[in-house]
Amino acid sequence: MMMSDENGAAPEAGKETGGKETGGREFAPRPKRRDVHGWVVLDKPVGMTSTHAVSVVKRAFSAKKAGHAGTLDPLASGLLPIALGEATKTVPFVMDGRKAYQFTVAWGSQTDTDDTEGKVVATSEARPQEDAILALLPRFTGTIQQVPPKFSAIKIAGERAYDLARDGEEVTLEARPVEITALRIVSHSPETTTFEAECGKGTYVRAIARDLGLALGCLGHVAHLRRTRVGPFAVEDAVSVETLREGPEAAASALRPVATALSLIPEIVIHRDAALRLKRGQSILLRGRDAPIEAQAVYTTCGGVLIATGAIEQGEFVPHRVFNL
Repeated sequence: MMMSDENGAAPEAGKETGGKETGGREFAPRPKRRDVHGWVVLDKPVGMTSTHAVSVVKRAFSAKKAGHAGTLDPLASGLLPIALGEATKTVPFVMDGRKAYQFTVAWGSQTDTDDTEGKVVATSEARPQEDAILALLPRFTGTIQQVPPKFSAIKIAGERAYDLARDGEEVTLEARPVEITALRIVSHSPETTTFEAECGKGTYVRAIARDLGLALGCLGHVAHLRRTRVGPFAVEDAVSVETLREGPEAAASALRPVATALSLIPEIVIHRDAALRLKRGQSILLRGRDAPIEAQAVYTTCGGVLIATGAIEQGEFVPHRVFNL
């Protein structure tokens, strides 16, 4: 859902504003979009789609270009990193990073969406003991095979799985390997258990809840979900929607440098001539006794300005994305 622009005050009669006249009233034109580069670490509230969140941030900065680093469901809250301008070129580095979640599983029922949004498809009178859950957690850590939820964005023959599921079609998804670094209990009661999870790209927390419930014989689904970390970004550093709406100064204070997204990969400082070559898309030879020979992902800076991301092959930096900052 896109967020509509607010109308300005009606002008005095006889004055031209350049706005559109409708029914005898004139409206101030929309603010001119501008080039804004950087990251906004948003604490997305429950009920807001990721697309809507991007429009809120884009509007707060009157930015020309924006995108998010990993969808967060409307029923979930927490960290949604949003890239503006040239920062969109660094989105893959954030999406490929580790993620952390805190989530609560409600025991005793399974839903078709594996969260509270779906309809109940099975119920159980059984409830798990904490010791039984703890004994099971090792099976859900490390590299495991996970079947994504039917209501997910995975494509089947060009169609999103959730679109097929909503149309009543049978959706069959194959198990795939995912990495769950840690899974621990925060609190436990007979009806619910709250967990913390740290995992890699492509892991579905809803699938963890579903599979835990099935393995325990009591069924379960996600009742609450909050994302607390994405790559280099932590929710403690996030800004609220309300803060962004306070005005331009509040929004500007929330903007982080483009290179913040690259803090988990090596930086190489280069001189001006090498930077000019990279700006033209040309490779550069790295000199010096400590210069790396091979690396899959690095970035270069000159005078504190981000120049390019790329790889090092046989002592040569090959640019993949060049920045205009």
